[in-house]
Amino acid sequence: MPRIVEIRQNVLKKNDLLAGELRERFREAGVYVVNLVSSPGTGKTALLRETLLRLGERYRVAALVGDLATENDAERLRESGALVRQITTGTVCHLEADMISRALDGWNLAELDFLFIENVGNLVCPASYDLGEHQRAVLFSVTEGEDKPLKYPTIVNSADVAVVTKIDLAEAVGFQRDRFYEGLHQARPGIQVFEVSARTGEGLSSWLAHLESGKASIQKREITHR
Repeated sequence: MPRIVEIRQNVLKKNDLLAGELRERFREAGVYVVNLVSSPGTGKTALLRETLLRLGERYRVAALVGDLATENDAERLRESGALVRQITTGTVCHLEADMISRALDGWNLAELDFLFIENVGNLVCPASYDLGEHQRAVLFSVTEGEDKPLKYPTIVNSADVAVVTKIDLAEAVGFQRDRFYEGLHQARPGIQVFEVSARTGEGLSSWLAHLESGKASIQKREITHR
């Protein structure tokens, strides 16, 4: 067991160093980076597609998509007109900083305003891997039940915001909003939450405004530091 722990610590240390290098690259390029994490079937790709479509009307947007196999999600996202690249991880259940670095090869980050990273569908492993992002958003669907935040507190604690997807189905599936929020804020007191529906568009304006505010904040910091 001590040997396994040592190997894991070394892997995470290497990842953190590479993530720091990525963060500096993103800072220099002025691109705002968002890491989306969730379990499979949450509607992460659907939300990202709508986000790319709408932000793409005013900004230069791109996405990296992580999956164990296939390019299905990447193909769906390319319909938005955004620059999209697939990262196929094989047996690895999360994205790592070196995967992001390699996937960015040939891209001029200075030509982008937003870069979205759609992580592999998993609420466990991604919590431990910094990808150099400005913001990590954890997604939960109303169809998953109300106790997910309590079952996976580590991913909630590692996130900057939470997004509740498929909110248009909340009544149909008997989603207990109070119970969900109680568990969510128990895992991460005061975390900001967005309720959205990629299908109807509900809540997307607030979500997009939040992203634009994040982008503006890094621009302001850049001006301040000069």
